[in-house]
Amino acid sequence: MHDPAPHLSAASRINTEIAHPARIYDYLLGGKDNFAADREAAEQLVKVSPGTREGVRAHRAFLRRAVSYLAGDAELTQFLDIGTGIPTQGNTHEVAQEINPEARVAYVDNDPIVLVHGRALLKGNSPGTTTVIEADLREPEAILSHPEITELIDFSRPVAVILAGVLHFVTDEEDPYVTIDRFKAAVPSGSHLLLSHITLDFAPQVRDEDFTKPYDKSSAPMVPRTHAEVARFFDGWEMVDPGLVEVVRWRPDESAYQEWIPGGGHAWAYGGVAVKP
Repeated sequence: MHDPAPHLSAASRINTEIAHPARIYDYLLGGKDNFAADREAAEQLVKVSPGTREGVRAHRAFLRRAVSYLAGDAELTQFLDIGTGIPTQGNTHEVAQEINPEARVAYVDNDPIVLVHGRALLKGNSPGTTTVIEADLREPEAILSHPEITELIDFSRPVAVILAGVLHFVTDEEDPYVTIDRFKAAVPSGSHLLLSHITLDFAPQVRDEDFTKPYDKSSAPMVPRTHAEVARFFDGWEMVDPGLVEVVRWRPDESAYQEWIPGGGHAWAYGGVAVKP
């Protein structure tokens, strides 16, 4: 499944009638690469959680800070960003390559629109340092063996595996822990796992079914998880300080709290980074 429906262009396979998490996220960030179904789902989510837009921005800011740490303090030069979403400001390759121009970044997403916009974005980038492929994180072998991935990423050297805001779209029946263990096993000692995940731990008054309903008709349902359930993804690896915390509390800079939810709300997401012993 290296090239889904190869006889069809990526653009022709975009289904505008069904909401997709990448496009819902794009709309909440103020982007323009979304359709009516995506906007409807996003507005339903905002009704349940009025701070959703601010929370999404806080989630994105966490990714920028964490990638800065990985490219800087951790001195990683290889990044595998899975479930990357539609390109927006502060993409992984922009953050990493600003710190180290030699950084190599491979993007993976299962929405054809990400492939279209990702390749357009990367046209002006240095050849051989960044790539984007269409694949599903639920099929790790297809990703790890993809020729564009193996050409760019050397799995004998430390890799930053990034799963930002994507695992809550993998159901328990799809066994996300087994999937993530496969990615963790594919990289050597010194590799890092950057992960963020939606939770309702900060919103005990909200019922799961109310919060997730906007995604019921999308291409992927949403599954919020508790702190313990998210922490399990890091099993066997050593957490980087401050551990698994709400995204705005992971090494915040001055701008982090400016993006904090009005009225003392929460981002409703955990974030953390761990290193493989």
